[in-house]
Amino acid sequence: MSFWSKIGRLFTVDDSIMDEDFSLLDDGQEQNDQSMKGTDDNSGGRKSDRTNDNSTKIGKSDDPGETQQNESRTKKLKTIKPRKLISPTKRIPFYAIHIRSRQAPTDDQTNSTVPEKLSKDLQVNRDTVRQIFHLPTNADVIIRDFTISETVTCKAFAVFMEGMSDKEIINSHVLQPLMILSSLSPDEQVEDRLHTVKEKLLPGNQVMEYDKWEDVRKNILSGSTAVFIDGAEKALIVETKGWEQRGVGETKTETVVRGPHDAFTENLRANTGLVRSRIRTEKLITEMMQVGELAPTDVAVMYVKSIVNPRLVEEVKRRIKAIKVDFLQDSGILEQFIEDPPKGLIPRMLATERPDRVAASLSEGFVAVFVGQSPYVLILPTVIWSLIHTAEDAYLRYPFGSLIRIIRFSALLAALLLPSLYIAITNYHPEMIPTDLMLAIAAARERVPFPVVLEVLLMELSLELIREAGIRIPNVIGPTIGIVGALILGQAAVQAGIISPLLVIVVAVTALSAFTMPNYNFGFAIRSLRFLFILLAAMWGFYGITLGILVLLMHFATLKSFGVPMLSPVAPHKPSSPDILLRGPVFKQEKRPASLFTQDAKRQRHFTRPWDPTVRDSEEAQKANSESVKGGNGGD
Repeated sequence: MSFWSKIGRLFTVDDSIMDEDFSLLDDGQEQNDQSMKGTDDNSGGRKSDRTNDNSTKIGKSDDPGETQQNESRTKKLKTIKPRKLISPTKRIPFYAIHIRSRQAPTDDQTNSTVPEKLSKDLQVNRDTVRQIFHLPTNADVIIRDFTISETVTCKAFAVFMEGMSDKEIINSHVLQPLMILSSLSPDEQVEDRLHTVKEKLLPGNQVMEYDKWEDVRKNILSGSTAVFIDGAEKALIVETKGWEQRGVGETKTETVVRGPHDAFTENLRANTGLVRSRIRTEKLITEMMQVGELAPTDVAVMYVKSIVNPRLVEEVKRRIKAIKVDFLQDSGILEQFIEDPPKGLIPRMLATERPDRVAASLSEGFVAVFVGQSPYVLILPTVIWSLIHTAEDAYLRYPFGSLIRIIRFSALLAALLLPSLYIAITNYHPEMIPTDLMLAIAAARERVPFPVVLEVLLMELSLELIREAGIRIPNVIGPTIGIVGALILGQAAVQAGIISPLLVIVVAVTALSAFTMPNYNFGFAIRSLRFLFILLAAMWGFYGITLGILVLLMHFATLKSFGVPMLSPVAPHKPSSPDILLRGPVFKQEKRPASLFTQDAKRQRHFTRPWDPTVRDSEEAQKANSESVKGGNGGD
């Protein structure tokens, strides 16, 4: 067999084994497709002609035994299909798409038979509920029939979703008051029973009336309980949400020593409550939206009305409403949908699990977006400096906060440039290091058979493998694998002469520097850009590193997050509080970010320390100066 025939075998399949297998199309539709395909395809036409010829010959035979034998051969000819070549450029015919879209009804077409509004007949409403929720196939939907009042027989039933509703609340606040503790007047009209049940018999804190099936369906799917009463054209929706959830715990990725330790959970209302407990003002607005056509997911947009830029809020809501997707899993998916054109690796939104950080950002004019069951909240817009800051910087005295930021910025440069600097110095610029150190490096690399760039890439890839293994392996043995991989493998590689001892130090310092990045997505970007600088240093040395830094800075200068440049207020320069690179005194941070164009630019008074002699003297001098100016103007 030749080489090209072997390649052809890879793209050849005998599909005769699929003759008796199931198909997603019904029989009539499948025959339609085959007949239309036979008329359009020339080869298929020739095959049908041969089949017809055979059948004609069989029909001319007079021997019954021969006729029966020919019929069996004809069946075999009809069922056995020849081998066919799978073409990579083959496309589904338009008529096949048209037939499938016409004959396979969608959910919307299936639900089109559901009436728009509720009926007065209780049995009709019950049948509609069974139709909407596919009962009895769907075992999660519970229908509870009961009778209201003992004096006047009034039939009713309740519908709720098991696993999403609290059964204790349903028993004590819905069924028990209506079945045992209720009484209806015999003279009461049927139309007034719904109002009586709502106002006097249901003690729930949230009871709403709906007359459309779409509203009833959404509330049942969200965990509420729907109560249908005989003779009423409306349903009562009682708030009974109570699915299993994780309690408020400590942060996992943004841990601090000093500061709050509570974190967001998978409960949307609990997350908004954690923020509202910190910002206790009526100006804090929470707008609810839903994203998802198959299964809607709740999305909450939170902002302070008297501070935030209204255009920013409208832009955020416009982008969220423009999302057309079946299901929205997490805030990370929403972030990819609404971010600005993804031209780079740097995240355009800050994802945090700390309520205190969200509260501080809202007070400065930012917008927070909560997504369904996600424990991470998006703060937007964001700048690069915010991705390097931590919440703990604000809780420490400003000299210590500034020192931590200096260390963090130095670690950023080390995580990005240290391996590339090592390659550039050893390959292109050895004269820049002292002679003794250069000889020590040369002696350590004498036994290494690989070039420096390949040596660095092997170590960096090994480090990434250890990092991923430590995350995916169960928590019991995860740290052990990390220690074994870092120590034993590194030491064995040095003793085997595969890598030099100095490179182990360089890679270890680089890894520690990368772990200091407080934002997980930003750390991913630094790790990815590190490989780019390694290749630039291997090709051009310091010139390549300098060129890469210039291109990276120009790229950062063009990035925007919801219209805000990500290098602001440095580029373009705008006056701001001393909280960009270094942490200034908290009593001097008087301005909100100018790039947000907030409604109120001042965050606090000019003098907030009246007991400080220097501040008091400055305040008194300012008052005296203002009074003298007023007196001079009055004299004129």
